[in-house]
Amino acid sequence: MRVVHVSDCFAPRTGGIETQVGDLARHQVAAGHKVHVLTATLGAGGERGGVVDVEDGVHVHRLGARLPFDLPVNPVAGPRLIRAALAAVRPDAVHVHAGVLSPFAFDGARVATAAGLPTAITWHCMLDGVTGPGAAVVRRTRWAQPRAALSAVSTAAAERVRTLFDGAEVAVVPNGIDVDLWAPGATNPVRDDALRGPVRLVATMRLAPRKRAVPLVEVVAAAARRLPAGALHLTLIGDGPAREAVRARVAALGLDDVVELRGRLPREEVRAAYADADVFLAPARLEAFGIAALEARTAGLVVLAHRGTGVAEFVADGRDGFLVADDAEMARAVALLAEDRPLLASLRRHTRSVRPAFAWDHVLAAAEAEYVRAATRARGAVGP
Repeated sequence: MRVVHVSDCFAPRTGGIETQVGDLARHQVAAGHKVHVLTATLGAGGERGGVVDVEDGVHVHRLGARLPFDLPVNPVAGPRLIRAALAAVRPDAVHVHAGVLSPFAFDGARVATAAGLPTAITWHCMLDGVTGPGAAVVRRTRWAQPRAALSAVSTAAAERVRTLFDGAEVAVVPNGIDVDLWAPGATNPVRDDALRGPVRLVATMRLAPRKRAVPLVEVVAAAARRLPAGALHLTLIGDGPAREAVRARVAALGLDDVVELRGRLPREEVRAAYADADVFLAPARLEAFGIAALEARTAGLVVLAHRGTGVAEFVADGRDGFLVADDAEMARAVALLAEDRPLLASLRRHTRSVRPAFAWDHVLAAAEAEYVRAATRARGAVGP
């Protein structure tokens, strides 16, 4: 099968959508498919305007333009370049990857559907604040009866897409990870001090307001106030524009001995940090999936996250961790696990022994099911 992925962002940018699109493309190549990526992201050497790189067997078409801040858009030539690339490749399926604002991806969706190509669109975001006005716009366009197969990366995200498209069928194509890489091994036992030392918390995120790194520090401070000194230790992995705000909040709350800021780490060092941790904290309220939380859950950590996010795809409340209503409840859950060590040990035994079902064969099957559905819709058999 010839598959074309369309994404505003791609490597060398590092982030959720670009990482997942790259991993999905590589696994599809390994499965025997011919895979192309159309992106507005310039190459490492500034490649743009139609240059094609071949990376790990994936043909990456650099269709962006030189713009301030290297913005991954091409409002002038993008549609023409997309149309030309699709005509040259003649794909069996076009897989568009969308965020809240994805002008290049949406150009790809318009061009592909206008050409009658089987098109699947997957949203990698929560559309909170968009569904109301967006639905009114959709009802006045041809997208009121979309000829694309619609999906999102989680049930929570799919609910928003369903609202945007007035009850249309929306499937789930989840993110994936290398489960064997992240799962704990026999040589990585539960820490001997798990029942008596400090509870070791960890969080991995981009330090940006949407990910809520500063509120995370406040959650840990609220939990620490309920506990004896030395009961908690947080390792915060990641970097971003909120770094100095996080550092300042740690100092203001007197948490210098509790919170360790590690910065951005390569994957192998993240795995090592998880091997020495007990609980993963996911403070974001608009988390469409939560790939870092899935990696931590696969590594055998107990996960605390907000209810109504994509983390619920792989964390069952009370079994893999806790899904909380707000920050105050997350702080209480942290304190509970520090006070009730048998409960923490019981949860950890479960998370270490039961793997989440998000290996790449599961994701590939979900994507291919969408390509089949997209082909049906492209032939005009559009369902409700």
